[in-house]
Amino acid sequence: MNPFAYKTTGLAIKTLSSLLKARVTLHGGERIPTGSIIFVINHFTRVETLLLPYHISQVTHVPIWSLGDAGLFKGALGSFLDRVGVVSTQDPDRDLLIVKSLLTGEAHWIIFPEGRMVKSKKIVEKGRFMISYAGGKRPPHTGAAALALRTEFYRRRLAAIADLMPEEAKRLRDLFGIEDLAPVVGGATFIVPVNITFYPVRAKENFLSELAENFLENLPERALEELMTEGTLLFSGADVDIRFGDPIPIADYLKKSAIGRDIATRRRFDFDDPIPAKPVLRKTALKIMERYMAAIYDMTTVNYDHLFASILKLHPRRSMDEYDLRRRVYLAAGSGLDRMGLHIHSSLGREQLHLITDDRFGRYREFIALAVEKGVVRRDGRRIVKNPDRFASALDFHRIRIDNPISVMANEVEPLKPLQKTVRRLARTPRFRLRSRIFSPLIEAALEEYKADYRSFYVKDETREEHIGRPFLIRGKSHRTGILLVHGYMAAPFEVAKLALYLGRQGYWVYAPRLRGHGTSPEDLAIRTHADWVRSVDEGFAVIRNICKTVVLGGFSTGAALALDLTGRVGKEAAGVFAVSPPRRLQDLSAGYSATSEAWQWLKRMVRRSDIQKEFIDNTPENPHISYSRNPVSGIREVETLMESIEPRFPDVKAPALVIHTSRDPLAGAKGSRRIFDGLGSEDKRYVLFDFQRHCIILGDCAPRVHRVIGDFIACLKGD
Repeated sequence: MNPFAYKTTGLAIKTLSSLLKARVTLHGGERIPTGSIIFVINHFTRVETLLLPYHISQVTHVPIWSLGDAGLFKGALGSFLDRVGVVSTQDPDRDLLIVKSLLTGEAHWIIFPEGRMVKSKKIVEKGRFMISYAGGKRPPHTGAAALALRTEFYRRRLAAIADLMPEEAKRLRDLFGIEDLAPVVGGATFIVPVNITFYPVRAKENFLSELAENFLENLPERALEELMTEGTLLFSGADVDIRFGDPIPIADYLKKSAIGRDIATRRRFDFDDPIPAKPVLRKTALKIMERYMAAIYDMTTVNYDHLFASILKLHPRRSMDEYDLRRRVYLAAGSGLDRMGLHIHSSLGREQLHLITDDRFGRYREFIALAVEKGVVRRDGRRIVKNPDRFASALDFHRIRIDNPISVMANEVEPLKPLQKTVRRLARTPRFRLRSRIFSPLIEAALEEYKADYRSFYVKDETREEHIGRPFLIRGKSHRTGILLVHGYMAAPFEVAKLALYLGRQGYWVYAPRLRGHGTSPEDLAIRTHADWVRSVDEGFAVIRNICKTVVLGGFSTGAALALDLTGRVGKEAAGVFAVSPPRRLQDLSAGYSATSEAWQWLKRMVRRSDIQKEFIDNTPENPHISYSRNPVSGIREVETLMESIEPRFPDVKAPALVIHTSRDPLAGAKGSRRIFDGLGSEDKRYVLFDFQRHCIILGDCAPRVHRVIGDFIACLKGD
């Protein structure tokens, strides 16, 4: 190996790595021991051969060489691979070179025990590791284990005969190029299992495939598939998680007496000569192989694609509701995968509410679009229908990453027994049990959160009675229609209680969540953001969506704006939306102040200041038994930020909509709500303007008329 060529090519790969969009994350580098190391790694793409040596050498600060398929060593590519430290599997001096460089510390090695790329990621058959490839099936190779055993064997033999057989020791030192014996006999050999997981895996046209098609004639289909798959991984910003497992000390496997006799024998034998302990070493290599294969796949980084694909595959019925699939994955993601000893993608370590609300990160949307495109499922209204042949039939090995990536995703996590047990159970759990497993914990968590906040922020003679701020659920006559009802800024769930009771008497389920920071004290509200309120509403939606078949969203004042925002985000999951007295922007609130009011001018200045956190202005609420009497300036700023973020999304509201206001609202001008109404994307929408001199028109003498309008709107939605 030419050190200068290796270093120069390594710099080229470093430059290439900086240009790629793939996000590489290394985990467990601290586990890598000092000594002679063979890294055994799963093999899905050619990317591993080119980039892994560079990334691992950044941790070990030792050159990393690797074995590569002999078919790659042709033309310019072969020359490049030779310079970067890749040795052909058919090199006649391969084994001697590996043992020599490990003993001298010249390099560590990467060996792929699967022997070739496993494009299908199918590596388990009836509970045993079995590699599927284009030519059939076979067990993983034991070569890495055998080479590690040979390295440690010669290390110990050199120590044993150094004084007893100096001439033989010198011959071996010359064979392996060992100048100083001390660090060799004082060292140790290890196998370090490594897993590399790509997410997401999407094979499509990219820079490399288009370039090849434009400049190369008769491009083989196999080559095009590899360029489409691997080029997309490199240039589309895929996450690449590289995990190092616990090292396997090879010395522990040389304790059998037969091996010990060969280590200490005074008989001379050459590197490739058979020795009496060879059958024992072969069996030992098999045990080591089984150990590192299990370790490699136990470190697979579980991601959303794995969960969706596995549950889709294991679901016993041919068709299922789309939201039902999302429910099951939500429960799988929240089942404590990390506590099972599994490694999870960073996105699975966060709040998973988006899976059963708006899918804001597109995890489900992107997966199901791919499944539909590849014919794994088809859409039938709001249901998906599986094509079982796409999971059962054998596909062209070299095209499976393009033709059926869903099976590839499911195959990759087959070896993870704790995960398989979890997803199999969830795939077969009846829908009604799924629902209760979602809404009950969410309601309990909301109540516990309120109790904790109430205790922490209680202010004597100011905090309202505890029931005012408590979220509540009203049971309906059937599970057909449920209503999410959101209260306004500085108020509490009790603000919407009378409307909720009215709707409950119509037979609907109604859930009124508490916006975080409300129902306690102004100090609590002062530290909350509009993102906290959005999360509260999302949790409320998840509750009612998992109780009822259809959901209508609604709210008052700022709660109305939050309901409209959620409607735009969840799309067809909302059957309709009603908004009562929604403010459009901060300036709409000026209707409650004199145009020359110094207080109003001061408030607007304070809202623009980002350093104001806990300053308050006095408030005279219409409902003093519910709302705060002090208004945090930071809260007003959050309302304004909320409205600024929501307004561009009003066209996304497609569900039937009802907007209600009063022409003499003393706080929020009706012009603002009219502009909101005009901006909604709903084809079926209605604007109702009353003439009450009150902002909170869902309470007081005017409330019954407002309630009836809302009730009639909902009745029309459900076809009554």
